[in-house]
Amino acid sequence: MRFYESHGLIESERTDGHQRRYERGVLRRLAFIKTAQQVGLKLDEIRSALATLPDHPAPAKEDWERLASLWSARLDEQIGLLVNLRDQLGTCIGCGCLSLEACEFYNPHDSASQLGPGPRYFLGDRPDAVSHPAASEARDSR
Repeated sequence: MRFYESHGLIESERTDGHQRRYERGVLRRLAFIKTAQQVGLKLDEIRSALATLPDHPAPAKEDWERLASLWSARLDEQIGLLVNLRDQLGTCIGCGCLSLEACEFYNPHDSASQLGPGPRYFLGDRPDAVSHPAASEARDSR
């Protein structure tokens, strides 16, 4: 819990003996933090979301519903990435290639590197399909 406190996600009070004490509402915040992390959301996203909730009194059901509605699009995006990962993990994900001879995305001259490091096509940055004779031949030979 110190980790989350040091990152500004939760707060505690100190006793005279310097022990940390957490209010009951912190448990709900911790559950939210852990769940958000498990689906791949970043701490800064989580911190921003928690900043929209009141500290005192503890967030009410309506506050959590408002946060859920604000996060709906972000969660849909995360679900899309997970589905994409599940469906395409065994093929090229646009970061080099698992098979340059039979790549569905064919990356001539490493054009994906202009989009930045990592799996750019997989993350949705795929530019319009590049027409290249070798790509057609590779696909036709499958």
